[in-house]
Amino acid sequence: MFAQNQPLVRGVRAEALEATARLEGTFAWIGNYLRALDENQRLRAENIALAGEVARSREARAENTRLQAMLGLRDTTRFEVEPARIISKELSGQQNLFTISAGSRDSVETGMPVIDERGAVLGRVALVSSAHARVTPYLNADFRVAGKVQSLDAEGIVRWTGGRRDRLLMEHVVQTQPVLPGQRVVTSGSSGYFPPGLAIGYVDSVMTAPGRNEYDVQVAPAGPVSEARFAFVILSAPRLDEERQGRAGAAGALPQP
Repeated sequence: MFAQNQPLVRGVRAEALEATARLEGTFAWIGNYLRALDENQRLRAENIALAGEVARSREARAENTRLQAMLGLRDTTRFEVEPARIISKELSGQQNLFTISAGSRDSVETGMPVIDERGAVLGRVALVSSAHARVTPYLNADFRVAGKVQSLDAEGIVRWTGGRRDRLLMEHVVQTQPVLPGQRVVTSGSSGYFPPGLAIGYVDSVMTAPGRNEYDVQVAPAGPVSEARFAFVILSAPRLDEERQGRAGAAGALPQP
């Protein structure tokens, strides 16, 4: 009887083997798929980690370059300066400010000029605490600095008009000599805050002021505030109060007989 049923048994076994093989194949495919997912996730995590390492390496090189520039400025500038890190910026409005990590304990005083590592004007100290200072940048509607076209000694007042953040306006420049794009604009020293010769920017375009024998000069800033991460405070006492006192004294003095 067993012999008679042997073909039937073999058939059942064959069917069972086929079903088992299919199941094993399905589970094997699922296992391979899950392993592939795990491998992809591992590779993705490694790629993210490597990208982070590359970004940190680039930032470290950039930081090193900036620090070298800062050291170079300290070694070459004719001023006594206090280096500081820019720890926050408010550049979204008209009365913009930024904060630096230097204060009265570092001999920083209100009114002192602030420059970047290349010696370009960034702004002027507005408020001082023991360890920090608030700086009025040139991107502030109230900021003014006396400047001149370096090659011509053509003087004017440089200010931000509140529009484009990559342009300043130099006005009241008398039309004695042609002002041309590309010429360097520096501080003239006529104000009581900024010493002469600090870089402000470069002439971008020139227009004749309506109804006046003057130029309106568009200036591209030499030191973009939005990109600055470090600053130097020039530790020179502001002369503005002395000049005001001198003018007040002269105005109040009695005429000599």
